[in-house]
Amino acid sequence: MMQQRLIIGRFINTASWVHHLDPRAKMTAMMIYAASVILIDTWQGLLWLAIISLAVMISTKIPLKLFMRGIKPLAPLIIFMMLFQFFFIKEGELLFSWGFIHVYDQGITRGMLAAGRMILFVTFTAILTFTTTPIKLTQGLEGILRPFTIIGVSPQKIALMISIALRFIPTILDEAQKIVKAQASRGADMKELPWKDKGKMAISLLVPVMVSAFKRAEDLLYSMESRGFQLGAPRSSYYTLTWHLQDTAFIGIMFLAMVGIICF
Repeated sequence: MMQQRLIIGRFINTASWVHHLDPRAKMTAMMIYAASVILIDTWQGLLWLAIISLAVMISTKIPLKLFMRGIKPLAPLIIFMMLFQFFFIKEGELLFSWGFIHVYDQGITRGMLAAGRMILFVTFTAILTFTTTPIKLTQGLEGILRPFTIIGVSPQKIALMISIALRFIPTILDEAQKIVKAQASRGADMKELPWKDKGKMAISLLVPVMVSAFKRAEDLLYSMESRGFQLGAPRSSYYTLTWHLQDTAFIGIMFLAMVGIICF
């Protein structure tokens, strides 16, 4: 099933303390975490952030293998980043030379650190979607963006776009799966085709999926208009966001991680 293979963006309810955090706190903490990842330039800093990340991931009660599965789609990019550093950083002691290929110890170090930073970022930020429902996620984003109304940014528009996009993901995946099964029943099994034919099959799959997505978007538009929906009109929220001490503590943990990296 396509939805079962989709890891990033899936909500997994284990009723942990992280699940009960305010989504605004989690988003703020993730921004601090992203800054911490960028600041890493030593093995000590990478190890420090990895320990804190592992502790938080374990506390979510979500199996670690699900976090690691989020790395699989990005594995080619991570490998490319690492090899790029290996072969193009010309600093430090020369370790290997063959023709025009020269590998230095600083290239190895920076390549491994780059791969480690990417792995930490992908696995840890998955906590945001694993522990937060799409509705609360968009509501939290709207709350964070509310101060930007003074410069003309509409938090409601951004939150509505993200909410609809998240709800359309499983619908589009279901539609794509139906088309793939229909093609396989007619003898066009994508698994058995060479790469060149797979590319052609992907194009034939993309067109009907896009047409179906636009048709569903049009139906949603008419449905919202028939119910009197007006963007920007005052309305109440189904969930009321409340800030607790544990939300402040979670942000404090991320600040602690950043301070530790700066000290290292």
